[in-house]
Amino acid sequence: MPVRKGAAKRRTTIGNSVPLPPIVPPKKSKKSENNTSSIRLSTSRVSTTRVSILPVQPTTAPGVVLAFGQGDVGQLGLGSEVMERSRPALIPNLDNVTDVCAGGMHTICISSSGAVITFGCNDDGALGRDTSEEGSEFKPIPVELPDKAVQVSAGDSHSAALLEDGRVFAWGSFRDIHGTMGLTKDGIQNKPLELFSRIKVTKIASGIDHLVMLTEDGQLFTCGCGEQGQLGRVPERGAGRGDSRRGIGYLLEPALVKLHPRVKVEFDDVWAAGYSTYAREKNQGHIYVFGLNNYNQLGLPDQSSQYQPRLSESFSGCRWSKICGGQHHTLALDSEGTVHVLGRKEYGRLGLGKDCEDAKVPTVVPLLKNFKCVDVACGTAVSFAVTIKGELYSWGMGTNGQLGSGDDADLYEPALVQGKQLEGRSVLRATAGGQHTVVIATPAKL
Repeated sequence: MPVRKGAAKRRTTIGNSVPLPPIVPPKKSKKSENNTSSIRLSTSRVSTTRVSILPVQPTTAPGVVLAFGQGDVGQLGLGSEVMERSRPALIPNLDNVTDVCAGGMHTICISSSGAVITFGCNDDGALGRDTSEEGSEFKPIPVELPDKAVQVSAGDSHSAALLEDGRVFAWGSFRDIHGTMGLTKDGIQNKPLELFSRIKVTKIASGIDHLVMLTEDGQLFTCGCGEQGQLGRVPERGAGRGDSRRGIGYLLEPALVKLHPRVKVEFDDVWAAGYSTYAREKNQGHIYVFGLNNYNQLGLPDQSSQYQPRLSESFSGCRWSKICGGQHHTLALDSEGTVHVLGRKEYGRLGLGKDCEDAKVPTVVPLLKNFKCVDVACGTAVSFAVTIKGELYSWGMGTNGQLGSGDDADLYEPALVQGKQLEGRSVLRATAGGQHTVVIATPAKL
């Protein structure tokens, strides 16, 4: 169950393997750790024989970053004195950001120069940098990487970055019902570690405790916790760390997700929800799903976890541009900008009204049907939509101020997020973590 106010702080958690080569330790940066507005990434260490640059466009136009919700471990980036914000607050000196992802209790960003910046909880190495200096986890500080990043992702205790040459670096740890799994067989990784040395990746996505990678030839690789089927390549009998004779490395080493031998599928996009994965087939746009389905959040009629990719008929008939999910619900944005929801109704996370039922198939959110939306986001039991006009709507559990509404009341239908720091700005992108929300917005109009 999601965390209610006053409860103890906690996280949101209720093939042939590819070898993992060791990372070459990067040189120490001499740049200031306190001013991220002018972060530039040195590329002098990058080999001139590397593979070609990925044709990946920035997630959004460069903008400023605002945050709200719980900040007790630094996940808001507002300093050690700020424990909570119920309205969007501007993070100082964090400009020209093109991508952001909220993890369970930490945040990761990319600047327009390709630098990766992190802040928040670093208990299991999720920040990818040294936080021995008191209060440093509360400050946006860059992570040392060998090249420019184009995408980032974050789960409860892990983070990942996709570099412009197609390499993936990750750090932190995955967790399961027994506790910390480590990022690799060697345990927790406090600094970035290269996951692939020979395979070019074009997109990454993180669930709470799993990582999905889409390669340039349309294949999926996964690693992490597979207890609910979210890896799509481990049978139920071997999904736990002690269930397989192959050992924990079978789960932690990235490996190919295989469909039926007679089924040839190439994917062109992938998304990870809390305990599930959604992949879009390239030609017809069909959605293949695997993972937790206890509230029909995969769009499948039976409520059993899926341990192998399965075509979700409920998603047929639309071209989907983005899918995201919380603990027990899913948001899907179609190519026309319409927002659909499915899964569990409690706390208003579906936005279908207080008297609605659980949604077993993608259902249009009535109050948003006349808006063209460009982004959607989910936290554990919260939902967000960004309109083409730059407006941010939120609904779901109001605890922790994560809705940005100014109080802790649950919202059963989408409501416009307002605040002084949003005046004169347009929201470009939203992301929600365990107890906090982060958005990229345009600089204020003078």
